[in-house]
Amino acid sequence: METFGRFTSMLLHALETREPTVELFDSFIDHWKSITNYYIDTTDDSRPVRQTDIPWHLRQMLDILVYEEKQQAVEDTGACMEYLLQHKLLETLCTLGKAQYPPGMSQQVLLFFSKLLSQVQKPLLQLVNVYRPVQKLICLCALPGSQTEKEEAQFLLVVCSRVKQDPHTLRYVLQLPDQPVGSTLSSDQSESSMQASSGGTDPPLPCGPIQSESSLLRALLRLTKSQSSSVCLRAHESLLLLCGLQAGSSGELLSTHTQLGELLAGRLQDLYSLLPMEDAAELQNWPHTPWSTQFSRHSADPSSQSVGHMINFFCWLDFLDHLMREAPQVLSVKLAVCVCQLWLVELLQPQLLDTCEQVVLGSTSVLCATVKLVQSSSLLDQLVHFLLRSDAAQPLLRRCDHVSDQISMVSLCLVEELLQKPHRDVLDVLLLSFLHTRSYLSPPASAQEEQQTESGEDSEDPEDDPFFSDSLTFSDSPHPPPPPPSGPQTADDVINSFLCLVPVQVRSSQLLQEGGYESYVHDAHTLVTECQALSLSWDWPLTPPSLSLSSGKDSASFFEGHLLKVLFDRLGRLLEQPYELNLQLTAVLSRLSAFSHPLLHEYLLNPYIHLSQSSRSLFSVLIRVMGELMQRIQEVSNLSERLLNTRRALLGLPHDPGLDHLTLLKGVIVLEEFCKELAAIAFVKLPQDQD
Repeated sequence: METFGRFTSMLLHALETREPTVELFDSFIDHWKSITNYYIDTTDDSRPVRQTDIPWHLRQMLDILVYEEKQQAVEDTGACMEYLLQHKLLETLCTLGKAQYPPGMSQQVLLFFSKLLSQVQKPLLQLVNVYRPVQKLICLCALPGSQTEKEEAQFLLVVCSRVKQDPHTLRYVLQLPDQPVGSTLSSDQSESSMQASSGGTDPPLPCGPIQSESSLLRALLRLTKSQSSSVCLRAHESLLLLCGLQAGSSGELLSTHTQLGELLAGRLQDLYSLLPMEDAAELQNWPHTPWSTQFSRHSADPSSQSVGHMINFFCWLDFLDHLMREAPQVLSVKLAVCVCQLWLVELLQPQLLDTCEQVVLGSTSVLCATVKLVQSSSLLDQLVHFLLRSDAAQPLLRRCDHVSDQISMVSLCLVEELLQKPHRDVLDVLLLSFLHTRSYLSPPASAQEEQQTESGEDSEDPEDDPFFSDSLTFSDSPHPPPPPPSGPQTADDVINSFLCLVPVQVRSSQLLQEGGYESYVHDAHTLVTECQALSLSWDWPLTPPSLSLSSGKDSASFFEGHLLKVLFDRLGRLLEQPYELNLQLTAVLSRLSAFSHPLLHEYLLNPYIHLSQSSRSLFSVLIRVMGELMQRIQEVSNLSERLLNTRRALLGLPHDPGLDHLTLLKGVIVLEEFCKELAAIAFVKLPQDQD
């Protein structure tokens, strides 16, 4: 009874009106009186609102307000709008909606607010008698067990749309103090009020240091989980509208004074925890799935619960990525930092460092897919920092040479995806920081003689080099690698060096009339073009740094870096590794060779550099592999026939089954094709470099 008494008192107060002077105004008052009289006269509390005249009266009031505005000058406020504001009709409606009296009233109130804010053109959200009830109504949205999600989502979308039109109203719907970010108020300012026509605004309040628990943001996050696709879509669109605000300090407000980043990253955490880690291959190869496709009428239902979990995770990841691309820089960075800290560091990193191979495989697969799909520069910055400088960085690189071929494979795929991202730190940290001194080169002749004189040693014979030991010579090959030319090398010299690495007796491509290195030129041109496009803005030098006389003295401490170490180690075992793993390994090395940095070109594609003691290059590792190859093929009878049969099998052509030496034979074929691919890359790059 006490609650009903308060309602009656409030409604009687709302009935106190001025004598109407205009017919339109009189009609507006009559409709409002009809609504309030219902509460005074009714005795049936259970009668649904749809069975009353309240919805009709609300529609008539709205039509009058819209019509009245069209008859007024832009700067004027009509009598009906004045009445609605002065008598706090929206406050009253909000209270009735909260009480659900009569049943279903909240739905009617949400519809009225939505249409009022969308159909009335004058800015309303900065008026205290508008934004206060809007704030209260927002607090009633997305509550557990709600039966009005559709109307709530539409109302919140309208609110966000009006905020986009008038960005300065953002702090009102977020319930933040009205003052510039980071500023303080004087006593004079705190006493002043910002009055607007027929409604006024609240005076500015001090800005607190803590973040706001925004009802709007929490309501939108809850609605993104709705079972209704239309509700989910509107919630996503509302978040994009808010985060896409570029005017004023909107981005700083959302990043500094709300928990938006924590809320969005927390949702990513929840969805990640549901992923089926046993489906590592599907996770790794998940295609780009635009976040909006899940709401399409043509989108198919997931074939299983696990597929549904993958769709939800990757769609949310794409939504966050899209949101960060649209957001102001300060907000984009804050969101990316939250994703990195809450998901990558707190959740993913412990799994990457786990001792269980299945956990490592699944988490690395998700990380590989994430690197491939991310486009936001802010999120990419955080990903690159995590992959190159966090505690997980070294283990991830070492796992390119893991005892598990599956883990090695996905780790190599992760490196290849990383090399395709437009971020210069990737190559700087993984390779160039180790090559910049050029300590892999032997010292100039004068310095070398000086060192040998000081140490009392004679000039070192090339045969003493561990990479050219007796066991690895090509004396049995009819076409050994050519000796280094005495003058400047041409493109033909380099191309022939790689092609002649493969002894004639193990070449098999001509047996199926497949092309030489020329067949790789088109793909090589595409690869080199991609790599050049990535590095175009990185201001790389055109030539290597000068090699000083003292640089060779540091050769004993040269380290090619963790990445090249595992790649060269793997390449050295190419003849005993699975075919698919070898393909992935050579794909990474080919991409590295395609970059136009002079140090990478010199170290990976110049066969004629004089390496310092204990240093190795791509070409020297290939020489070692060829030496081992010449020894191991002695065990294989009918070599040409076996290679042809293996090549036919790899191409899916009819072939004779045979299992002996299959890994070796596949390795030989990969080695031949890899040398042709490197020759093609050199063919594409060298003329451009010389020009």
